Amino acid sequence: MTKGSPASVTSFSRQVLWLALSMTPQMGATRSRRLAEHFGGVEQVFHASLTELEAAGIHAVSAQAINNRESLVRAEEELVRAATAGASIIGLDDPNYPPLLRQIYDPPVALYVRGEASVLSQAGIAIVGTRHPTPYGIGMAERLAYDLAARGLTIFSGLARGIDSAGHRGAINAKGKTVAVLGTGVDVIYPRENNRLAESILSLGGAVVSEFPLGTFAAPQNFPIRNRIISGLSLGVLVVEAGEYSGTRITARNALEQNRELFAVPGNVTNKNAWGPNTLIKQGAKLTATWEDVVEELPANVKTQLAPLAAESEAPASASLFQQPNNLAPHEKKIFALLRADEAVHIDELVEKLEGHLSSSEIFAALFELELAGNIKQLPGKHYVKAF
Repeated sequence: MTKGSPASVTSFSRQVLWLALSMTPQMGATRSRRLAEHFGGVEQVFHASLTELEAAGIHAVSAQAINNRESLVRAEEELVRAATAGASIIGLDDPNYPPLLRQIYDPPVALYVRGEASVLSQAGIAIVGTRHPTPYGIGMAERLAYDLAARGLTIFSGLARGIDSAGHRGAINAKGKTVAVLGTGVDVIYPRENNRLAESILSLGGAVVSEFPLGTFAAPQNFPIRNRIISGLSLGVLVVEAGEYSGTRITARNALEQNRELFAVPGNVTNKNAWGPNTLIKQGAKLTATWEDVVEELPANVKTQLAPLAAESEAPASASLFQQPNNLAPHEKKIFALLRADEAVHIDELVEKLEGHLSSSEIFAALFELELAGNIKQLPGKHYVKAF
């Protein structure tokens, strides 16, 4: 259909109608939903006259775009572009629209989805935090995401650098489901270095989702807006490291407003990234150290569904963070004892401390074996930390 061609509203799918509302200038999610409620349905919005639309309290430019079919034409064009990008679009009253997200105050009226749309409706936990985490924060995010995903929970996050990426990686390592909620179009992966991570999410049956039109770039104002979707999709939000002025505070506030569970991993009080979670814990968030701390707060019906998966999971049966790896060689034990999970140790420091006990070649060989077994991680600059 070309712009200006006559058409009955009944010739458009409900998917296109919701998309048209979302693309109407100066509308937004809340105004769009209220307008549909005011007229008794999304179809009736596009049957309304210009006078009726303006009387409903929307901006003149919005009323004109709806009345002259400009929004509908744009929506049809967007639908074609979405299909080309491998994305589907889900309207607010679509059976595939995630029910938890529909319950929030301002749900998006149209969602762009790449991947499995059904995963958006599965029980899950959001993992969020700073873009500049410590090794401790990365390790905790990956460990908790792994353990929760291995037990059948979906991990929701925002694909940002830092804790978000660590949460997605943990779920992927567990061969579980994870969903990335973007502040860009679903065809614009940001940051670019996470392109491979996004592909891994999709290959394991996860999804990449956004409310923003295709081609939307990474504008700073979009990320706080998308945070309500991260919390809205989840049963609860888990905060792992966040500074005093971190955007993670917005997601945590959204979780409380949406009546979601709020979890926080405690941190070292001398670390600025510990301010967010430690403050949330003081305000009533659940102190979280292991996956069990999260699962015990979930609804009974969800826990029942997870129980069989927990028994079959390859994840460790014990929830302890302090397990020592078995069958370490004597050289490996000495090195492992000098490493920490919350602070990186440089190779020169290890060589200095082990001088007279181990040669440099023995230290390098032991570090290689420990890393290969997944007991430690090497960070940039030849720094090493214990793996959770």
